[in-house]
Amino acid sequence: MTTNVDSSLLKRASGPTQEHAYQRGPRIVQLETVIPHDVMPGLLALRIHTDAGSVGGVPVIGHGETYYIPTAAAAVIHDFFAPRLLGSDATAIESHWRFLYERMTAFGGTGAELRALSAVDLALWDISGQLLNAPVWKLLGGPVRDTIPVYNSSGGPFYGRSNRRTPSASGWPGHGDPGQPGPLEDNWASLNQPEELAEELISLGYKAMKLWSFDAVYRRSGGQFVSPADLREGLAPFERIRNRVGDSIELMLDGHGFFSLAAARRIANAMTAIKPLWLEDILRPDSIHAMAAFRSQISVPVAVSEMLVTIDSYKQALDANAADYIMIDPTWVGGISASRRIAELSQVYNVPTLMHDCTGPFTLLAGMHVTASNTGVTFQETVRAHLTTLYPLLVDQKIEVTNGTLPLPARHGIGARWLPELFDPNHPGYRSSRLQ
Repeated sequence: MTTNVDSSLLKRASGPTQEHAYQRGPRIVQLETVIPHDVMPGLLALRIHTDAGSVGGVPVIGHGETYYIPTAAAAVIHDFFAPRLLGSDATAIESHWRFLYERMTAFGGTGAELRALSAVDLALWDISGQLLNAPVWKLLGGPVRDTIPVYNSSGGPFYGRSNRRTPSASGWPGHGDPGQPGPLEDNWASLNQPEELAEELISLGYKAMKLWSFDAVYRRSGGQFVSPADLREGLAPFERIRNRVGDSIELMLDGHGFFSLAAARRIANAMTAIKPLWLEDILRPDSIHAMAAFRSQISVPVAVSEMLVTIDSYKQALDANAADYIMIDPTWVGGISASRRIAELSQVYNVPTLMHDCTGPFTLLAGMHVTASNTGVTFQETVRAHLTTLYPLLVDQKIEVTNGTLPLPARHGIGARWLPELFDPNHPGYRSSRLQ
């Protein structure tokens, strides 16, 4: 579906703060989105085209993404954002962010709107980097490190994807399916062969790994109560790893926000002997008060939370002493612009930051740029199965972990480009808005 927008209407539709954006830099002339249903149905891929021509023979096109209910995020971009963006200065990142954010918050603005803004923000930073012949991390003031420390999260090749091999597996994002035996099936291995998985990751240089070993407890009985048998089941993989490799690798538990305060506290107390680096979203972050109570009642560190998406929510968590670590997903909180602000805010409280990615290549790259430019970021999450099997189906840049680290993105802009064949106008998930 292609929509043409009359340039004579843009200025009036966009309001007075649009005035300067027509004169400073190259214009935005097209917004393209596609939902790659056959690869990752929860993903929204975005390209922002400009009239800047080419730099080094490569067209100046911005690349961004977001994840979850992609049709809604695409509608926000084409039906709500397009009049502001088309015909405007592609380098006016902060102006666009503030204008769109302020319009969104008049109607709530923390769901599809914030995810859509995240995708747009990534693409605009990508454009500026290309025009200035620099990676985004350099525009953000980096580098502050030579490489980016990562950990491996226990997703498999089909986590978040169309799972034709296991149709009965849960398709809900954040519900870690149990996986099955096979190459890179780290979720299955983390439950069934945790010692072997830990040894393999150590041999590859990983310093930390995250398990989802209580997901099955939730799927079976809900998150209000965990029994002694449930605790033994969820702890068993951690105990087996510790017995085999000791403290040679850091261990973390992701609870995906499944558990009540009482159940979460019981899990945390049982995990104390494991000495995890952090517990993540054992408790759903519905209540800052409950989150603060949880942290005060346990003796292991807590990571909070990719489920928080507004800067003020993070500030409330920090003010309430609810977090030992702050975790950010760049394509849910408002893009690189918002991620850097949250990371800088967290530094004021002396709370380290973690960057989340279990969803897409540009979420990962965005986190890498923030990590490369902020000394407070401790780890970037990676799913090695996605790096190897999924992301090559989507982008033209190989992203490879070496000795537990990623190199700083070297290409100008965000560091990769969507494979052009994804943006087929005949694809059922394709939409385009053009400047007429």
